[in-house]
Amino acid sequence: MTEVLLKELTNSDIDWLISTGRRREIAPGTVLIQEGQTTDSLHILLDGILTVTVPQADNNPLSRAFAAIEGSENTGREISRLYSGEVVGEIPFVSVRAIATTVRTVEKSLVMSISQQQLAAKLQQDVGFAARFTRAIAIMLSDKLQSLINQLGRSNLAQGQPLKDVLFILGELHDSDIDWIMACGSQKNIPANTVLIHEEGPVDALYILLGGTMSLSVSQSDRNPLARAFAAIEETEIPSREIARLSKGEILGETPFIDGRLPAATVKALEDSLVLSIPRQQLAAKLQQDIGFASRFYRVIAILLSHRLQGML
Repeated sequence: MTEVLLKELTNSDIDWLISTGRRREIAPGTVLIQEGQTTDSLHILLDGILTVTVPQADNNPLSRAFAAIEGSENTGREISRLYSGEVVGEIPFVSVRAIATTVRTVEKSLVMSISQQQLAAKLQQDVGFAARFTRAIAIMLSDKLQSLINQLGRSNLAQGQPLKDVLFILGELHDSDIDWIMACGSQKNIPANTVLIHEEGPVDALYILLGGTMSLSVSQSDRNPLARAFAAIEETEIPSREIARLSKGEILGETPFIDGRLPAATVKALEDSLVLSIPRQQLAAKLQQDIGFASRFYRVIAILLSHRLQGML
């Protein structure tokens, strides 16, 4: 994650984070972020190790509440470990959903914390910083989502289920942004059983699902990414497992616009569907030329990825 911040942010952005942030040492076993609760800061891990856990299946909310009140240990299942340079606590800046994970220190750690209030003010006042910061957050969320898919998506733990309609996310955009999207985009009918996006395949547009239902699935094949890429180009069917269903309002094919990587999942129409297709080349040019649009667009993508990550967790 350090590379993401260094790559996406300018020197002045990083100077602001350093001057604004508060450094503190955290004792081993300290809960930095509690599942189900709010956090008032963004944390950057400078040194040490953090563990990220989700509640065990038999840990119902009531038992977790009593454990929190009594201060007793109620550990969940570890899904990842975080090292120097990782960022945690980013969810509140892009989503109002409750945090789905608990983050605690494994060993004595050094953390730099930036208050939510100060960061929110900076994002409001500095549109250039907002564009770069939200793009960085979107890349980090994409990485976390991909890591979770790799860990859980190809196992029996991930269950196919609808993702919440996210049309309200478009409320983050200005009317002029939506006007440009509508003018640039074109509506396309996607017949049932058509693969819109191939895992590891090229993506030539960003899509907004206007009607119908699509599935999001990951390969169950042990073939390496290059083999899957060739299979995608040749449109060869690859054994896959559904991890989610996509409904009206979902945004598809966003990955190339945030970090240039190929998609990690296949999107297939389950019924006759309608999408708005925005050509990749035109959208990339718009993001490059219009910094205000870019800041709002990357925020929309960060919110979308946050919802997917939280929903899967």
